[in-house]
Amino acid sequence: MIITAMPSLLDIAAQFEASAQIVGISPLGEGLINDTYLVTTSTGGFVLQRINPVVFPEPQLVIRNMAVLNRHIAETEQNTLKLQIPNIIQTQSGEDCVSDQTGDIWRAITYIPNTISLETLENQEQARQTGFALGHFHRLLNSLDPEDLYDTLPGFHIAPEYLSRFHQVLSQTTTPHDANDSRFCLDFIDQYEALTILLEKAKQQGVLKLQAIHGDPKFNNFLFDKDTREIASLIDLDTVKPGLLHYDIGDCVRSLCQSPIGQFNLEICDALLTGYLEETRSFLTEDDYAYLYPAIQLIPFELGLRFFTDFLEGNRYFKVTTQDQNRSRAITQFQLCESISKQESAIKRLIERLYRQFPA
Repeated sequence: MIITAMPSLLDIAAQFEASAQIVGISPLGEGLINDTYLVTTSTGGFVLQRINPVVFPEPQLVIRNMAVLNRHIAETEQNTLKLQIPNIIQTQSGEDCVSDQTGDIWRAITYIPNTISLETLENQEQARQTGFALGHFHRLLNSLDPEDLYDTLPGFHIAPEYLSRFHQVLSQTTTPHDANDSRFCLDFIDQYEALTILLEKAKQQGVLKLQAIHGDPKFNNFLFDKDTREIASLIDLDTVKPGLLHYDIGDCVRSLCQSPIGQFNLEICDALLTGYLEETRSFLTEDDYAYLYPAIQLIPFELGLRFFTDFLEGNRYFKVTTQDQNRSRAITQFQLCESISKQESAIKRLIERLYRQFPA
């Protein structure tokens, strides 16, 4: 539904497109971090976003990374490009972003029409396509030197640091911990905290290498054609940065393979990894395969740890509608991690079968 924009919002949009051409502005998506709007114009439209300064304290670097990504993809052979990747739109004066009266940074990016962002997986074929899209994105970025990108989120996905932060917050909080839900979270963290060192240790030993990654490949960041339900794009590129591919793989699996009650769906995982590994077989190593299961197990634990820490801090990072929402989110992720652990043998057999099918 198109809403009447506040004058300040309209003024910001008008720096990217003449105000006479703007038909309306409406909220877009359900992201937990940035404020995002669809600006409809007489000739089409574009996406307008306020970059959250709490999450991204240097928003100009986020925009620079996207510019590097856009240039790199533009240099690839266009007949090999199988996804539409959003591009930065400059202001009418040739700038990549604008600053409002409060100092917040706004940017505009291309809108991909006739596409839809899905919150719920409709079938296994969509899981396979999502895996393919992430793999294709990784293949596009495989030749991009990760040192060309700024680390806009220092510590992001560095699980030992999240664990350290949790212990620090826990020691300082006055929130009671005797509630059953809090007790479950505390006990679960105590039981599984050894997971946090697995990927970082492999990185420090040189077993896993830093590469350019998406950083947040959850399901609703993939766009499908409204009519055909074919995969069209991977969006929300704010978190593109140097990292381990396993962060992306684990997070994508987490997003698609969890049920509403935190159970892990092995069949969906099979479809997703099949699409992903078929696309990435040319550059993955045996070590990359060896750490797929640890990544799948770690990422939901890591996210649950972050949710619960934010709950203890008074919900400063993730947007919430109730005081206990982040704790509930944490419980769902911990239940998913537990379900993955119970299916460890089956998941490893799946990975072994796919390795034989798509050898490194």
